[in-house]
Amino acid sequence: MTDEELDRLLDKLTLRAKVRLLTGATTWRTHAEPAVGLRQMVLSDGPAGVRGETWDERHTSVLLPSASALAASWDDELVEEIGGLLASEARRKGVDVVLAPNLNLHRSPLGGRHFECFSEDPELTGRIGAALVRGIQARGVAAAAKHFVANDSETERLTVDVRAGRRTLREVYLAPFEAVVAAGVRLVMAGYNSVNGTTLTAHPLLAEPLKSQWGFDGVVVSDWGAVRGTQDTARAALDLVMPGPDGAWGDALVRAVDEGTVAESVVDDKVRRLLRLAARCGALGEAPPPRRTSSVASGARAVARRAVAAGAVLLANRGVLPLDPARLATVAVIGAHAARTRTQGGGSAGVFPQDEVCVLDGIRSSLRGRAEVVHVPGPVPDEPPAPLDTALCTHPRSGLPGVMLRVLDVEGRELYAEHRRTGRQLEPTLVPGAHTVEISARLHPRTPGAWTLSVAGFGRMSLRLDDRPLLDGEFVKDTDDPAIVHVNPPARLATAPLTRGTAPLLVARRELAPGTGRATVVGAAPPATAAAQALVAAERAARAADVAVVVVGTTEHGESEGRDRTELALGPAQDALVRVVARANPRTVALVNSGGPVEMPWRAEVGALLLTWFTGQEGGGGLADVLFGRSEPGGRLPTSWPAELADAPVTRVRPADGRLEYDEGLHIGYRGWLRTGRTPAYWFGHGLGYTTWAYEEIGAPAEVPGDGFTVRVRVRNTGGRTGREVVQVYLARPDADVEYPQRWLAGYTAVRARPGDAVTVPVRVPARSLRHWDEDAGDWRIEPGTCRVLAGRSAGDLPLCTEVTVCAEGGSGVPGERSMP
Repeated sequence: MTDEELDRLLDKLTLRAKVRLLTGATTWRTHAEPAVGLRQMVLSDGPAGVRGETWDERHTSVLLPSASALAASWDDELVEEIGGLLASEARRKGVDVVLAPNLNLHRSPLGGRHFECFSEDPELTGRIGAALVRGIQARGVAAAAKHFVANDSETERLTVDVRAGRRTLREVYLAPFEAVVAAGVRLVMAGYNSVNGTTLTAHPLLAEPLKSQWGFDGVVVSDWGAVRGTQDTARAALDLVMPGPDGAWGDALVRAVDEGTVAESVVDDKVRRLLRLAARCGALGEAPPPRRTSSVASGARAVARRAVAAGAVLLANRGVLPLDPARLATVAVIGAHAARTRTQGGGSAGVFPQDEVCVLDGIRSSLRGRAEVVHVPGPVPDEPPAPLDTALCTHPRSGLPGVMLRVLDVEGRELYAEHRRTGRQLEPTLVPGAHTVEISARLHPRTPGAWTLSVAGFGRMSLRLDDRPLLDGEFVKDTDDPAIVHVNPPARLATAPLTRGTAPLLVARRELAPGTGRATVVGAAPPATAAAQALVAAERAARAADVAVVVVGTTEHGESEGRDRTELALGPAQDALVRVVARANPRTVALVNSGGPVEMPWRAEVGALLLTWFTGQEGGGGLADVLFGRSEPGGRLPTSWPAELADAPVTRVRPADGRLEYDEGLHIGYRGWLRTGRTPAYWFGHGLGYTTWAYEEIGAPAEVPGDGFTVRVRVRNTGGRTGREVVQVYLARPDADVEYPQRWLAGYTAVRARPGDAVTVPVRVPARSLRHWDEDAGDWRIEPGTCRVLAGRSAGDLPLCTEVTVCAEGGSGVPGERSMP
């Protein structure tokens, strides 16, 4: 739709009608306007899945591997395909805008939301993010890049003021957003935080560079609840306030325009952008015919399973993997994470998956009829009880698997009741007069002993078992973070003895109070086996097996939106478990089920070490494909992993007096490791496959122009099976007048080759990798002179090097004139 056509629609609207469109109609919908043929648009969280408008376990979604896993694939084509899958899911659920990708960086390994972000490097993040955007938007659904900008940690995230230099912002934190704008992203979400003293929803960066220099013609939407003022945000380049219907604009913005403190032309530009978005999403004009889609997008499970293997990173392999099923009689699968594999991170992007295949089930399915699979849970992880589910409880009235959800009035009378499948009710249905949410179920314990029971929420809550009080108190809300209030409230615990063969009635109540949300979560956990006894059982199983697979990982209160991590250790129990198993069986494969870095003090003691990330719903099948050699582990680390937290170059995520100084400047991730001279446990870009590679030759033009050039790298498959290698190219300017990182990623290309074959790989180095931001001039500059070009398999393993001469303009561009094997 042209600007002239949009202006004709604008002329039909009054000021009040225009302003009304600029705040959401509900939590997830924009307003309709019949006068111009505009319907409501629906927005939904991403990127691991499209939830839709409600938190309801009956409305399931395809759950994909975490964003950190997608970036670990270093596979733009696969990520674009996954974007198409998200778009299909969005169409199925009536969603117009998917709130993805998350382009914030892994600045520190302590960032609590790393699973939802791609990497520590702006080039990799920008390329993977652009691929996801292309995939989503190719099917008429809009993508929303978030959280603009420098929203890279969770501590005090609603108010933190990030202090970063202009060059650092341009070259590191803004760079991924620039890449997705070039890819055509239709929305950009302004974060909660401030940068250099100004909140992002009112920040000049929204206009310059986002809308002016980069030419972004889409909509800038606020993060949910991030707008706190009227005139400062309205005069800025923010376009849409979410959620609605209340907000800081509305009548206040109408008054500001009437009084002349905000120009009506500013409002018009915002509405014009919203109408343009609606036209692109099919929400403007005649409604498109309804799309017929199945409950599961065609091929979605296969794509999700393939993505698991593509992102799995084989960190070490001492001749153990891949496993040959024909040579296995007994396999020991050890660890609580094996049976309850963590498929997604905690927070607002969570979905209720259609299915979840754990590691244990994936291995059992692969070996059914071939080998015995023995599972030993090991020590119980330190985490709140899992929500009640259909395996543990039944509805107290109907006897159906699940729970009864009731809403009561102030006198305790029933206003509403329904059967639900889980004790995790984040949005229980409210009706007029609602005062209390009640979740009740008959428990069917299989294990006798002292069970841990829990209820999570805020305000007055109680737990009763067979009418016996277990917990009753007032639990004050101590945070305004929506991820905690509405998604993951703290659990309050009680213990009670349960007997096998009985069916005690558990009743949890939570009173509703203004500002405390309505999320209510009821959980139960069986008695834990003593740690020493659990380790003995694990050792016995490992010793008796042909191979042992031990699975360890993080918990939801360790990696989640709304809080940063305080340590990278998995804890003494899990570390002891791996060591016990590895000592008992040298053919031990350790799987690490986490979204970001963890300490692995036993990493040299295991036969193989595989990083699974958060796997998505098909994790067990995809990992079994890798373990048994049906698929190669395709992943390469998108983030450097320290041996110990103390070694990491950037560990500060806690603000001081409300400020968080990004005083490391350009030097985050592997760049920081290189500057300090320390070596991580595993470098950015590291990952093994099931074959080996030799890097034989590199070629590049003798002189290169400022608009980029192509490097050619010859690699040879020196192993015994066909495989995939990610050829990475880095640049270095050691003799430059301007400060640069010691080296930085400039490009990458994946290649496949058969055993013995050599392939010459073209790797494009774009102009952005050659330029730097000149703070004095306020513009990009390219420094002429010598530039080293390095190629290899990680930021710490670059066997090939050559030099080129960078010309600010021109250059021969003739390849192969200068090379260095």
